[in-house]
Amino acid sequence: MKRRDFIYLSGLGAAASMLPGIPLMGNPIDPSRALETVDVALKKQLADVALNAARSKGATYTDVRIGRYLNQFVVTREDKVQNIVNTESYGMGVRVVANGGWGFAATDKLDKDSIAKAAEQAVAIAKENSRLLSEPVRLAPQKGYGEVTWKAPIEKNSFEVPIKEKVDLLLNVNDAAMKAGADYINSILFMVNEQKYFASSDGSYIDQDVHRIWPTFFITKIDKATGKFETRNALSSPMGMGYEYLYARPQDKIQGVTPLYKGRYDMIEDARFAGQQAGEKLKAKSVEAGKYDLILDPSHLWLTIHESTGHPTELDRVLGYEANFAGTSFLTLDKWESKKFNYGSKLVNIVADKTQVGSLGAVGYDDEGVKCGQWDIIKDGILVNYQVIRDQAHILGLNASQGCCYADNWSSIQFQRMANISLQPGKEKRSIDDMIKNVEKGIYIVGDGSFSIDQQRYNFQFGGQLYYEIKNGKIVGMLKDVAYQSNTQEFWNSCTAIADSDDYRLGGSFFDGKGQPGQVSAVSHGSSTTRFNGVNVINTGRNI
Repeated sequence: MKRRDFIYLSGLGAAASMLPGIPLMGNPIDPSRALETVDVALKKQLADVALNAARSKGATYTDVRIGRYLNQFVVTREDKVQNIVNTESYGMGVRVVANGGWGFAATDKLDKDSIAKAAEQAVAIAKENSRLLSEPVRLAPQKGYGEVTWKAPIEKNSFEVPIKEKVDLLLNVNDAAMKAGADYINSILFMVNEQKYFASSDGSYIDQDVHRIWPTFFITKIDKATGKFETRNALSSPMGMGYEYLYARPQDKIQGVTPLYKGRYDMIEDARFAGQQAGEKLKAKSVEAGKYDLILDPSHLWLTIHESTGHPTELDRVLGYEANFAGTSFLTLDKWESKKFNYGSKLVNIVADKTQVGSLGAVGYDDEGVKCGQWDIIKDGILVNYQVIRDQAHILGLNASQGCCYADNWSSIQFQRMANISLQPGKEKRSIDDMIKNVEKGIYIVGDGSFSIDQQRYNFQFGGQLYYEIKNGKIVGMLKDVAYQSNTQEFWNSCTAIADSDDYRLGGSFFDGKGQPGQVSAVSHGSSTTRFNGVNVINTGRNI
């Protein structure tokens, strides 16, 4: 083994220990190779080999995905660089319908014989699967788009930025946090480029270039006298953007108790505040349990939206397909069929959107070749729709998929995944201060934290990063040991005010897990600062 390969391979393990929630897929590569591309004409030739081979063996429908997945990690701690990792995963997945059943096979050997063999294997699997079906696969109609392209509208490709510039940024972040009082800090840049090519027997040849970035850090502050400690994580959001996300602009700054920006992120400023706030958390008073009006910042509310709205409106959950692994949904079909199920207050309007600029889930076409768009999920507090893909559309009487099919790798079969699910901003002009000034007894929560929710996505408990006590319309100090409990319907019906679009921001997750074998997807959730009245707050403090 070459020394360079050994360094990369050993780096993968260390990076995994630093980021236990991040799956590392692919082979180590030199960073310069991330700037290489695969010729589109060649990808079309390879796809045609699979399409023709599958048809010759009896497939009535075939789609082919050629994927090149690039990851880069830069990991630091205090004044040291701990890891720089670059990986590439490249191959093809072939999905078919034959005899009314699904079949799938994949290969990382992209010569004609290997591709044809994978396609033939997919057909053989489909024919075997069809013997177990009570009814055949029913696909919603889908027109072919011919040869089309889609590229994320980034301003600066993260993979073009020199490693030294990224390292310098993270070390400056660490320095700012330590000078502000942090005892320990890990900081990380995680960058993704998905080069995806889709072809189908419907007549589509779709080439897409997807970029995502996540700058984050984890701070710890210790009370030397007592040995107790507090943490403060970054308030950044992973985004479907390029390196421009890290160029915060003054016009995007939102006033509040911590540095928040609309659409951009100042990592150094956030680290400076975080170092101070971790120390303040040590001195904060413990919350008294009871009923409070909650003012929830988008940096916190995104996770509540994800768990209590995003997951229960996935149709495969509603139908019980996810029951074994990650649960079902309280939003059963009868509630949708009634056309009057009260999910939340009349202020609550939640949309699914696979095209939202800057979001993690933004693409032009999903992994079934369906052109993506936007649709209502909750309208004026009423459940009006779910999230569906081609073989589910007929269940709701739809004549088309909603374009939310996704696979996390060329080697994984695509299936129904969450679209960007977002709470729409209020129509009246309201700033964060406006949201707070009319609260007599409340808590302002910033940042996401631990959470728990049941298998039907109904009863839940959420914590955060920062908690501020509100009395008579003013913030009077910091709290700790805060979590709120509710059920989804009760919680969203307690929504009484939403800030306007000037405060609208995205949060999200790079690693939303689902399925067996498990896959992850990237998804964003937007909102403006939102008020919920009379929510049950508990004290999570422990005596050790």
